[in-house]
Amino acid sequence: MDEFDENTPLFVISVAAELALMHPQTLRQYDRLGLVSPRRTLGQSRRYTMRNVAQLRQIAALSAEGVSLEGIKRILELENNNAELKQRVRDLEQALANELMNRPGARVFAAGDQGVESLAAGKRPTRSTQVVLWRAR
Repeated sequence: MDEFDENTPLFVISVAAELALMHPQTLRQYDRLGLVSPRRTLGQSRRYTMRNVAQLRQIAALSAEGVSLEGIKRILELENNNAELKQRVRDLEQALANELMNRPGARVFAAGDQGVESLAAGKRPTRSTQVVLWRAR
């Protein structure tokens, strides 16, 4: 089963409106204006995510501070672009890390007290400093 995150469409408009402390008609208006655009089902009904609900609450707070709807729209666009870019950076960092680990010679192995150890390139195995007494029989 897929895991749920903040971008999983879960809520019908009435539940999202209740969570955002707004009237459902307000959510429809914000959708028409492009402020918060929920995903649609095959039957075209709206499904809101937790992120959508958080944005609706942010819209309410900004509106209460006197920011125009056009200003709010621009703020949300910039925040969405920023979130997408952060995700892209994380994806690229992960791809780079995977590429570096899969290169030939990227992993080094050494024999140690506990058997074969995997080491990062340029690292030495830890040596045992135990004193062992040996007697001939």
